[in-house]
Amino acid sequence: MKFKNKVAVVTGASRGIGQAICVAFARESATVVGVARSDLAETETAVKNAGGNFIAHNADLGTGTQKESAEVIAQILAKAGRIDVLITNAGIIRRAPAKDFSEADWNAVIATNLNSPFFLMQAAGKWWIETGRAKSPENSRLKIVNIASLLSFQGGITVPAYTASKHGIAGVTKALANEWAKERINVNAIAPGYIATENTQALRADAARNRAILERIPEGRWGAAEDIAGGCVFLASGDSDYLNGAVLNIDGGWLGR
Repeated sequence: MKFKNKVAVVTGASRGIGQAICVAFARESATVVGVARSDLAETETAVKNAGGNFIAHNADLGTGTQKESAEVIAQILAKAGRIDVLITNAGIIRRAPAKDFSEADWNAVIATNLNSPFFLMQAAGKWWIETGRAKSPENSRLKIVNIASLLSFQGGITVPAYTASKHGIAGVTKALANEWAKERINVNAIAPGYIATENTQALRADAARNRAILERIPEGRWGAAEDIAGGCVFLASGDSDYLNGAVLNIDGGWLGR
């Protein structure tokens, strides 16, 4: 019941990690706002089965503009009344050798993975500082959790735009934490390891890469979306009120190897 009477907004909520995060918050009695450009019916069913309330919000965050993100936050506030938790999970990946990487792919990845999360945080933070905090219970907080990556620390292979965007997410997380901690806003991030989702299908299908990845992970397995969801619940709860500007690795021990 950690999130009873609280609203948790999750982008990229239609499948994978985003859907698992929605279900995790539902189990703690949150009202979950799922944001995605694709159909959210499956997530809505899963959330309701887990005991939570669900609000579907269809939006394409691919343009990454300030106006688009501000409108999404305003529309969610109109539907849900408030925002207590914002999880910026939506992301895309494009794979190509650096010498052949197209401008279109570069711009699409940066817009979705970096521009959009920043402007969503900006709009939610502005609402909290100017309006939401005064109307909230004493000592309550706005919790923001960004989904970073192992490639917030490493270079990766044939994913230059994705790597740049995830390095950027780690930096913006720290920058906003520095500025907003005094406003009772916690901004942290989770860096997932190798998780079995649609984005990693190409790696898992490549026998050599799959074997090399598993050999380095001390846990000896690909992570599940649910492994990331638990970390989001922790960072969004009162248990982490003194944690700000952190990038939490949930990677089966990969970075410690």
